Amino acid sequence: MIQGLATLLLFQSLGEAIAQLTGAPVPGPVMGLVALLAVLLLRQRRGKPVWAALAQAADGLLAHLSIFFIPAAVGVMLYWEPLAREGLAWIVALLASTVAAIAVTAWFLRHRLGDEGGESPPDGPRPP
Repeated sequence: MIQGLATLLLFQSLGEAIAQLTGAPVPGPVMGLVALLAVLLLRQRRGKPVWAALAQAADGLLAHLSIFFIPAAVGVMLYWEPLAREGLAWIVALLASTVAAIAVTAWFLRHRLGDEGGESPPDGPRPP
């Protein structure tokens, strides 16, 4: 797991360096994840121990995902006045972005699974 965490931190640091050097408006960790995705797609070797360690580290982080919400809760408490003043706009933006994300995901999966899965099952009860 330590090797996997080191790999994740290495790619995050790489992304931060790229973001700082280029001045890109994309956060460094996002650039690091894109770099990690590129490496994973280029290698396509799933049996390598480094990638097994990466999967183990990712599973460990996902098991404790709720801890990552603590900074957001602290931010809400710290900036309570602006949030109270502009709360309706934030709620509308959150709802609209959530609906848009669900719609785009559903559209993508429908088209992607439609290409690989063949015809969808008919509606209604199946014959015995």
